[in-house]
Amino acid sequence: MKAAIMYGANDIRVEEIDKPACPEGGFILKVLAIGLCGSDIRNLTTDSRKGAYPHIYGHEIVGVIDEVSPTTTEYKLGQRIYIYPADHCMKCEECRSGHSENCENLGDYTSRQGGFADYVPVTKEQVDRDSIFVVPDGVGLERASLGEPLSSVYACQDNVDIGFGDTVVIIGAGPIGCFHAKLAKLRGAKTVIMIEINDKRLEMTKQFGVDYTINSTKVDQIAEVMKITNGKGADKVISANPSTAAQAQSIFMARKGGIIVFFGGVAKGAMTELDTNYIHYNNLWIYGHFGANSMQVQKAFELAISDEFEADKFITHTLPLSEINKGIQLTKTGEAIKVVLLPNEE
Repeated sequence: MKAAIMYGANDIRVEEIDKPACPEGGFILKVLAIGLCGSDIRNLTTDSRKGAYPHIYGHEIVGVIDEVSPTTTEYKLGQRIYIYPADHCMKCEECRSGHSENCENLGDYTSRQGGFADYVPVTKEQVDRDSIFVVPDGVGLERASLGEPLSSVYACQDNVDIGFGDTVVIIGAGPIGCFHAKLAKLRGAKTVIMIEINDKRLEMTKQFGVDYTINSTKVDQIAEVMKITNGKGADKVISANPSTAAQAQSIFMARKGGIIVFFGGVAKGAMTELDTNYIHYNNLWIYGHFGANSMQVQKAFELAISDEFEADKFITHTLPLSEINKGIQLTKTGEAIKVVLLPNEE
């Protein structure tokens, strides 16, 4: 089979390797669509595995079952399947309390073989847990691949209760920022303000319901938010980018009693300097968000394949697996919103 194999930072080679063996109690998935995630790009362009190469990444996986273990009875050949990568044990205290996003026994999807390949093994542990969803007939597999990146966005807005009449600021117009804009509007937000440094991306966000766009390299973003909100500030501010500076500035865009979400992870070890006096006297809530619980994963998948979400608008490029490096560049330059790779199509 073909696989995009990482040999080091920015060293990704598409090569022929052996097809994986079918795991006992699991199955082999023929990968037909896989999203290129921002975290994949970060991992592929840095020494993410501390020299432990070669390795195959990729976790936004959709395909068709190609081979099934004799001991697997729940799934069968030919089924169209979406795999959520972070399988939860549903037995630990965190899972039982409704916070399976913090599962103490979470499946380590970054260490096992990922989906940037023609075939990927799905283990018995994954089969026994909560990570497998059947894609209904008539639903495009590219659309279904958005279930994974949408899950954390869905969980975030569910947790901070974005709703009718809210004013929402989103900092960062990457794929995740665009998802946030669309979902905020679906949840009833009255005003969505997008802040970004790339004019092309800002223009693209308007199709997702963004009401105001701000290029933070050209104007004072805090002053612009205050002008739009008549000096009040936003109900919710979501920093969906890897910048500590954006996090530090985000608190000044929220109204008194507002909620600020640190959604995008920053570089390991980077520290954000916050004006805690301002946070204190303005009764601000700071919320760090990562992942999604089991039910939020399911709800996000159902939304991604629904007509309401209009998933096809987000997928600006579909490429064969052999062009993964092109997909990385399209995403980094902002030309693409979402790249979906199509293994088994050349």
